[in-house]
Amino acid sequence: MTAGLRVGGLVPLTTLDFPDHLACVLFCQGCGWRCRYCHNPQLIPARSEQERGWSDILAFLRERIGLLEAVVFSGGEPTLQLALPEAIADVRAMGFKVGLHSAGIKPRLFRQVLPLVDWVGFDVKAAPERSTLITGVEGSGAANWKSLEALLACGVEHECRTTVHWQLFDAEQLWDLAQRLRALGVERFAVQYVRTATMCDETLAESRPPYDQQKLWDRLGRLFPSFVLRG
Repeated sequence: MTAGLRVGGLVPLTTLDFPDHLACVLFCQGCGWRCRYCHNPQLIPARSEQERGWSDILAFLRERIGLLEAVVFSGGEPTLQLALPEAIADVRAMGFKVGLHSAGIKPRLFRQVLPLVDWVGFDVKAAPERSTLITGVEGSGAANWKSLEALLACGVEHECRTTVHWQLFDAEQLWDLAQRLRALGVERFAVQYVRTATMCDETLAESRPPYDQQKLWDRLGRLFPSFVLRG
């Protein structure tokens, strides 16, 4: 049993976080990046007073065997925790499918868990050379895209998604990012509007979309076999 996985919260039931499955979401505590638009800043510290013990999480899941189809490990950033592979094994032993929401902050552990999961929602922060503007961490773009390459090579079902705050992106930068993703073989791409109610960087203003945004969505819809706009 994995005593060490740190879980900062959970959503007991969702139909949105693992496609076509009833799932719950476990929010792993801790993140090594400081994304300026992050709407869960309470999950950034490595420890929290709100943490739930792994034994409590397993007890919660046992009660939902036959009710839920999948468990999603989200964050924070799950790949920061060495306990993640064993936690996934615990969940699989109960008969649940496993989803992972990740930005691949730690490419080595990300690659290690890819064979253990059924679906990945992968956060592409920006083009590699622009990622530090968003994450506040040098080298974050290289790690993000190294993990992306591992995901595309492994064959696991996945979706790539990018969160957009229009102070940090303009339409052409997003279009350039999308073209680079498509050239790598990305087929499912989602753009997520930022949630501005709570953001890590309080100096960011409201995210005002460019006047030509519908043209951009139309172009993205033609570029990818599957394109989704959320928010």
